[in-house]
Amino acid sequence: MFAITVRDHVMIAHSFRGEVFGPAQHLHGATFVVDATFRRADLDPDGIVVDIGLATRELGVVLGALNYRNLDEEPDFAGINTSTEFLAKVIADRLADRVRAGALGANAAGLAGITVTLHESHVAWASYEREL
Repeated sequence: MFAITVRDHVMIAHSFRGEVFGPAQHLHGATFVVDATFRRADLDPDGIVVDIGLATRELGVVLGALNYRNLDEEPDFAGINTSTEFLAKVIADRLADRVRAGALGANAAGLAGITVTLHESHVAWASYEREL
């Protein structure tokens, strides 16, 4: 399986419900470094996994909808703990939608999957992997 990864970041505010979250139950900010990995079994006719420029642009588009937002106030996330794991899935699913819409080029239709990793810090991160 071939893969390429592009990276960006997103800054959000949110809070959690549940004692397991300790002080994070209060409103706090988070800055995540976000890696999006695109996979395919065979290279496309141009000899690449996907256009890195388009992948970078579309990751930015997806993150732009979350950046500088208080996720507690976003209707899409009402009643949901927007954990790192949950956000990795949201971003992966939104990137998959962008692939299906053709935003990463016609050859991106041959992609097999996407993995999104959100780095909370240099010692902790979470990922979500999905097929296309």
